[in-house]
Amino acid sequence: MSNDKNIFTAYDKSTYINKHTQPQPGMDENMSPLAVHTQVERWTREGEPYLEEYKGSSKLDGKAAIITGGDSGIGRTVAIFFAREGADVTISYLKEEEQDAQKTKSLVEETGRTALLVPGDLRQHSDRAELIKKHLDKFKYLDILVNNASKQFQCQDIANIEMEKVEDTFQTNIVQMIGLCKEAVPKMKCGSTIINTSSVGLYQGNPILVDYTATKGAIAAFTRSLASQLLSKGIRVNSVAPGPVYTPLQAASMPPEQMENMGVEEVPLYGRIAQPAELGESYVYLATSNLSTGTILHPNSGKYFIP
Repeated sequence: MSNDKNIFTAYDKSTYINKHTQPQPGMDENMSPLAVHTQVERWTREGEPYLEEYKGSSKLDGKAAIITGGDSGIGRTVAIFFAREGADVTISYLKEEEQDAQKTKSLVEETGRTALLVPGDLRQHSDRAELIKKHLDKFKYLDILVNNASKQFQCQDIANIEMEKVEDTFQTNIVQMIGLCKEAVPKMKCGSTIINTSSVGLYQGNPILVDYTATKGAIAAFTRSLASQLLSKGIRVNSVAPGPVYTPLQAASMPPEQMENMGVEEVPLYGRIAQPAELGESYVYLATSNLSTGTILHPNSGKYFIP
Protein backbone atom coordinates (compact mmCIF):
# COMPACT_ATOMS: atom_id res chain seq x y z
CA MET A 1 0.00 0.00 0.00
CA SER A 2 1.31 3.46 -0.87
CA ASN A 3 2.11 5.59 2.15
CA ASP A 4 1.96 8.88 0.24
CA LYS A 5 -0.25 11.55 1.76
CA ASN A 6 -3.87 11.32 0.56
CA ILE A 7 -3.17 8.17 -1.50
CA PHE A 8 -4.81 4.92 -0.49
CA THR A 9 -4.10 2.12 -2.94
CA ALA A 10 -2.43 -1.19 -3.58
CA TYR A 11 -1.71 0.00 -7.14
CA ASP A 12 1.79 1.37 -6.63
CA LYS A 13 2.03 1.83 -10.42
CA SER A 14 -0.64 4.51 -10.18
CA THR A 15 1.45 6.65 -7.82
CA TYR A 16 4.79 6.82 -9.65
CA ILE A 17 4.04 7.48 -13.32
CA ASN A 18 7.13 8.43 -15.31
CA LYS A 19 7.45 11.46 -17.55
CA HIS A 20 6.85 9.96 -21.00
CA THR A 21 4.96 10.42 -24.24
CA GLN A 22 4.45 8.55 -27.50
CA PRO A 23 2.97 9.17 -30.95
CA GLN A 24 -0.68 8.50 -31.84
CA PRO A 25 -2.38 6.05 -31.56
CA GLY A 26 -0.33 4.98 -28.53
CA MET A 27 0.85 1.53 -27.41
CA ASP A 28 0.28 -0.26 -24.12
CA GLU A 29 3.69 -1.91 -24.41
CA ASN A 30 5.34 1.55 -24.40
CA MET A 31 3.68 2.81 -21.22
CA SER A 32 6.01 3.65 -18.31
CA PRO A 33 5.15 1.94 -16.06
CA LEU A 34 2.93 -0.63 -17.77
CA ALA A 35 -0.79 -0.36 -17.03
CA VAL A 36 -2.64 -2.99 -14.99
CA HIS A 37 -5.26 -4.96 -16.92
CA THR A 38 -6.23 -8.00 -14.85
CA GLN A 39 -5.76 -7.18 -11.16
CA VAL A 40 -8.61 -5.45 -9.37
CA GLU A 41 -8.28 -3.62 -6.08
CA ARG A 42 -10.22 -5.07 -3.14
CA TRP A 43 -10.45 -3.95 0.46
CA THR A 44 -10.26 -5.82 3.76
CA ARG A 45 -12.77 -5.08 6.49
CA GLU A 46 -9.96 -3.22 8.24
CA GLY A 47 -9.77 -0.79 5.32
CA GLU A 48 -6.56 -2.14 3.78
CA PRO A 49 -6.36 -2.44 -0.04
CA TYR A 50 -4.99 -5.49 -1.84
CA LEU A 51 -4.86 -6.70 -5.44
CA GLU A 52 -6.71 -9.75 -6.74
CA GLU A 53 -6.71 -11.35 -10.18
CA TYR A 54 -10.15 -10.97 -11.75
CA LYS A 55 -11.92 -14.33 -11.81
CA GLY A 56 -14.91 -14.90 -14.04
CA SER A 57 -18.03 -16.82 -13.07
CA SER A 58 -19.41 -17.91 -16.47
CA LYS A 59 -21.54 -14.79 -16.89
CA LEU A 60 -20.88 -14.72 -20.67
CA ASP A 61 -20.53 -18.42 -21.45
CA GLY A 62 -20.84 -19.10 -25.17
CA LYS A 63 -21.16 -15.41 -26.13
CA ALA A 64 -19.21 -13.71 -28.92
CA ALA A 65 -18.15 -10.06 -28.73
CA ILE A 66 -16.56 -7.42 -30.95
CA ILE A 67 -14.40 -4.86 -29.13
CA THR A 68 -13.10 -1.86 -31.07
CA GLY A 69 -9.82 -0.53 -29.74
CA GLY A 70 -9.56 -3.89 -28.02
CA ASP A 71 -5.80 -4.14 -28.30
CA SER A 72 -4.89 -1.80 -25.45
CA GLY A 73 -6.12 0.32 -22.57
CA ILE A 74 -9.69 -0.25 -21.42
CA GLY A 75 -10.34 -2.36 -24.52
CA ARG A 76 -7.66 -4.88 -23.55
CA THR A 77 -9.15 -5.24 -20.08
CA VAL A 78 -12.64 -5.73 -21.54
CA ALA A 79 -11.35 -8.45 -23.88
CA ILE A 80 -9.66 -10.31 -21.02
CA PHE A 81 -12.58 -9.95 -18.59
CA PHE A 82 -15.08 -11.10 -21.22
CA ALA A 83 -12.89 -14.12 -21.98
CA ARG A 84 -12.62 -14.98 -18.30
CA GLU A 85 -16.42 -14.87 -18.21
CA GLY A 86 -16.59 -17.37 -21.08
CA ALA A 87 -16.87 -15.22 -24.22
CA ASP A 88 -14.92 -15.36 -27.47
CA VAL A 89 -13.79 -11.97 -28.76
CA THR A 90 -12.98 -10.20 -32.00
CA ILE A 91 -10.50 -7.38 -31.51
CA SER A 92 -10.53 -4.42 -33.90
CA TYR A 93 -7.41 -2.26 -33.97
CA LEU A 94 -5.21 -0.12 -36.22
CA LYS A 95 -2.38 -1.85 -38.09
CA GLU A 96 0.16 0.23 -36.17
CA GLU A 97 -1.03 -1.48 -32.98
CA GLU A 98 -0.18 -5.03 -34.05
CA GLN A 99 2.19 -5.64 -31.14
CA ASP A 100 -0.47 -4.71 -28.59
CA ALA A 101 -3.11 -6.73 -30.43
CA GLN A 102 -0.96 -9.87 -30.42
CA LYS A 103 -0.34 -9.47 -26.69
CA THR A 104 -4.07 -9.13 -25.99
CA LYS A 105 -4.78 -12.16 -28.17
CA SER A 106 -2.36 -14.26 -26.12
CA LEU A 107 -3.91 -13.06 -22.85
CA VAL A 108 -7.39 -14.01 -24.09
CA GLU A 109 -6.21 -17.41 -25.29
CA GLU A 110 -4.67 -18.12 -21.88
CA THR A 111 -8.26 -18.33 -20.62
CA GLY A 112 -9.11 -21.04 -23.14
CA ARG A 113 -11.26 -18.72 -25.28
CA THR A 114 -10.70 -17.62 -28.88
CA ALA A 115 -9.50 -14.17 -30.01
CA LEU A 116 -9.86 -13.06 -33.63
CA LEU A 117 -7.70 -10.12 -34.70
CA VAL A 118 -9.08 -7.82 -37.39
CA PRO A 119 -6.92 -4.77 -38.19
CA GLY A 120 -8.53 -1.86 -39.99
CA ASP A 121 -9.51 1.79 -40.00
CA LEU A 122 -13.12 1.97 -38.84
CA ARG A 123 -13.50 5.43 -40.30
CA GLN A 124 -13.78 3.55 -43.59
CA HIS A 125 -17.10 1.88 -44.47
CA SER A 126 -15.35 -1.05 -46.13
CA ASP A 127 -13.35 -1.82 -42.99
CA ARG A 128 -16.47 -1.67 -40.80
CA ALA A 129 -18.29 -4.09 -43.10
CA GLU A 130 -15.25 -6.39 -43.20
CA LEU A 131 -15.05 -6.45 -39.40
CA ILE A 132 -18.65 -7.63 -39.05
CA LYS A 133 -18.24 -10.19 -41.84
CA LYS A 134 -15.05 -11.72 -40.42
CA HIS A 135 -16.56 -11.91 -36.95
CA LEU A 136 -19.71 -13.67 -38.16
CA ASP A 137 -17.70 -16.01 -40.40
CA LYS A 138 -15.71 -17.07 -37.33
CA PHE A 139 -18.30 -17.03 -34.53
CA LYS A 140 -21.68 -17.07 -36.35
CA TYR A 141 -23.34 -14.79 -33.77
CA LEU A 142 -22.72 -11.23 -32.55
CA ASP A 143 -23.95 -11.03 -28.97
CA ILE A 144 -21.98 -8.01 -27.71
CA LEU A 145 -20.61 -4.96 -29.51
CA VAL A 146 -18.26 -2.71 -27.54
CA ASN A 147 -17.55 0.60 -29.27
CA ASN A 148 -14.38 1.67 -27.50
CA ALA A 149 -11.99 3.14 -30.10
CA SER A 150 -11.20 6.78 -29.40
CA LYS A 151 -8.84 9.66 -30.14
CA GLN A 152 -8.10 13.08 -28.66
CA PHE A 153 -5.91 16.12 -29.36
CA GLN A 154 -5.25 18.93 -26.93
CA CYS A 155 -5.79 22.57 -27.88
CA GLN A 156 -5.56 25.51 -25.47
CA ASP A 157 -7.36 28.11 -27.64
CA ILE A 158 -10.38 27.61 -29.92
CA ALA A 159 -8.87 30.20 -32.27
CA ASN A 160 -6.00 27.81 -32.91
CA ILE A 161 -7.92 24.55 -33.18
CA GLU A 162 -7.04 22.53 -36.27
CA MET A 163 -10.20 21.58 -38.14
CA GLU A 164 -8.51 18.56 -39.68
CA LYS A 165 -7.97 17.17 -36.17
CA VAL A 166 -11.52 18.09 -35.17
CA GLU A 167 -12.90 16.12 -38.11
CA ASP A 168 -10.58 13.20 -37.32
CA THR A 169 -11.76 13.20 -33.69
CA PHE A 170 -15.43 13.18 -34.68
CA GLN A 171 -14.88 10.52 -37.34
CA THR A 172 -13.01 8.29 -34.89
CA ASN A 173 -15.12 8.80 -31.78
CA ILE A 174 -18.73 9.05 -32.98
CA VAL A 175 -19.18 8.80 -36.77
CA GLN A 176 -17.53 5.38 -37.03
CA MET A 177 -19.53 4.27 -33.96
CA ILE A 178 -22.79 5.08 -35.71
CA GLY A 179 -21.51 3.45 -38.89
CA LEU A 180 -20.51 0.26 -37.10
CA CYS A 181 -23.88 0.03 -35.36
CA LYS A 182 -25.52 0.43 -38.79
CA GLU A 183 -23.61 -2.67 -39.95
CA ALA A 184 -23.97 -4.65 -36.72
CA VAL A 185 -27.56 -4.19 -35.56
CA PRO A 186 -29.21 -6.08 -38.47
CA LYS A 187 -27.05 -9.08 -37.49
CA MET A 188 -27.83 -8.94 -33.76
CA LYS A 189 -30.58 -10.94 -32.07
CA CYS A 190 -32.97 -10.22 -29.22
CA GLY A 191 -31.01 -10.26 -25.96
CA SER A 192 -27.80 -8.90 -27.47
CA THR A 193 -26.17 -5.69 -26.30
CA ILE A 194 -24.16 -2.65 -27.38
CA ILE A 195 -21.79 -0.82 -25.01
CA ASN A 196 -20.34 2.58 -25.96
CA THR A 197 -17.36 4.13 -24.19
CA SER A 198 -17.88 7.78 -23.29
CA SER A 199 -16.05 9.91 -20.68
CA VAL A 200 -16.44 12.03 -17.57
CA GLY A 201 -15.89 14.89 -20.02
CA LEU A 202 -19.50 14.64 -21.20
CA TYR A 203 -20.58 15.92 -17.76
CA GLN A 204 -17.74 18.31 -16.99
CA GLY A 205 -16.39 19.48 -20.30
CA ASN A 206 -12.65 20.08 -20.64
CA PRO A 207 -11.15 23.42 -21.67
CA ILE A 208 -8.28 21.84 -23.63
CA LEU A 209 -10.32 18.98 -25.17
CA VAL A 210 -13.37 20.83 -26.45
CA ASP A 211 -13.90 18.69 -29.57
CA TYR A 212 -13.16 15.41 -27.75
CA THR A 213 -15.65 16.16 -24.98
CA ALA A 214 -18.20 17.21 -27.60
CA THR A 215 -17.94 13.73 -29.13
CA LYS A 216 -18.41 12.15 -25.72
CA GLY A 217 -21.58 14.16 -25.20
CA ALA A 218 -22.72 13.00 -28.63
CA ILE A 219 -22.05 9.39 -27.60
CA ALA A 220 -24.35 9.80 -24.58
CA ALA A 221 -27.16 11.16 -26.74
CA PHE A 222 -26.57 8.48 -29.37
CA THR A 223 -26.65 5.76 -26.71
CA ARG A 224 -29.99 6.89 -25.31
CA SER A 225 -31.51 7.44 -28.75
CA LEU A 226 -30.43 4.07 -30.13
CA ALA A 227 -31.55 2.34 -26.94
CA SER A 228 -35.02 3.81 -27.49
CA GLN A 229 -35.05 2.78 -31.15
CA LEU A 230 -34.03 -0.81 -30.41
CA LEU A 231 -36.45 -1.49 -27.54
CA SER A 232 -38.80 -3.43 -29.80
CA LYS A 233 -35.92 -5.61 -30.99
CA GLY A 234 -34.83 -6.49 -27.46
CA ILE A 235 -31.31 -5.12 -28.06
CA ARG A 236 -29.91 -3.16 -25.13
CA VAL A 237 -27.67 -0.11 -25.62
CA ASN A 238 -25.66 1.36 -22.74
CA SER A 239 -22.52 3.38 -22.08
CA VAL A 240 -19.59 3.58 -19.68
CA ALA A 241 -18.27 7.09 -18.91
CA PRO A 242 -14.98 6.64 -17.02
CA GLY A 243 -13.06 9.22 -15.07
CA PRO A 244 -9.30 9.53 -15.63
CA VAL A 245 -7.74 6.18 -16.62
CA TYR A 246 -4.08 5.33 -17.26
CA THR A 247 -4.13 4.32 -20.93
CA PRO A 248 -2.07 4.89 -24.11
CA LEU A 249 -4.65 7.47 -25.20
CA GLN A 250 -3.29 9.73 -22.47
CA ALA A 251 0.39 9.19 -23.29
CA ALA A 252 -0.27 9.75 -27.01
CA SER A 253 -2.07 13.06 -26.52
CA MET A 254 -0.34 14.73 -23.57
CA PRO A 255 3.11 16.30 -23.20
CA PRO A 256 5.55 14.37 -20.96
CA GLU A 257 5.25 16.79 -18.03
CA GLN A 258 1.48 16.17 -17.86
CA MET A 259 2.04 12.40 -17.79
CA GLU A 260 4.47 12.54 -14.88
CA ASN A 261 2.59 11.28 -11.79
CA MET A 262 -0.68 11.96 -13.61
CA GLY A 263 -3.59 12.25 -11.20
CA VAL A 264 -1.50 11.69 -8.07
CA GLU A 265 -3.21 13.46 -5.13
CA GLU A 266 -5.53 15.15 -7.68
CA VAL A 267 -8.23 12.51 -8.28
CA PRO A 268 -10.48 12.64 -5.18
CA LEU A 269 -11.15 8.92 -4.59
CA TYR A 270 -7.96 7.22 -3.33
CA GLY A 271 -5.77 10.05 -4.69
CA ARG A 272 -4.70 8.39 -7.93
CA ILE A 273 -5.63 7.74 -11.54
CA ALA A 274 -7.61 4.57 -12.30
CA GLN A 275 -6.09 1.48 -13.89
CA PRO A 276 -7.85 -0.15 -16.88
CA ALA A 277 -8.55 -3.25 -14.76
CA GLU A 278 -10.88 -1.19 -12.59
CA LEU A 279 -13.22 -0.52 -15.51
CA GLY A 280 -13.66 -4.13 -16.61
CA GLU A 281 -16.46 -5.05 -14.23
CA SER A 282 -18.61 -2.17 -15.50
CA TYR A 283 -18.49 -3.64 -19.01
CA VAL A 284 -19.15 -7.17 -17.73
CA TYR A 285 -22.22 -5.91 -15.89
CA LEU A 286 -23.64 -4.21 -18.98
CA ALA A 287 -22.85 -7.24 -21.15
CA THR A 288 -24.91 -9.61 -19.02
CA SER A 289 -28.62 -10.14 -19.57
CA ASN A 290 -30.39 -7.57 -17.39
CA LEU A 291 -32.88 -4.73 -17.61
CA SER A 292 -30.45 -1.86 -18.20
CA THR A 293 -30.79 0.05 -21.46
CA GLY A 294 -30.10 3.70 -22.18
CA THR A 295 -27.95 3.67 -19.03
CA ILE A 296 -24.65 5.49 -18.55
CA LEU A 297 -22.41 3.96 -15.87
CA HIS A 298 -20.07 6.57 -14.44
CA PRO A 299 -17.07 5.01 -12.62
CA ASN A 300 -15.37 8.37 -12.14
CA SER A 301 -13.06 8.14 -9.08
CA GLY A 302 -14.83 11.22 -7.74
CA LYS A 303 -13.51 13.32 -10.63
CA TYR A 304 -17.06 14.52 -11.28
CA PHE A 305 -16.89 16.62 -8.11
CA ILE A 306 -13.92 18.78 -9.12
CA PRO A 307 -13.22 20.85 -12.28
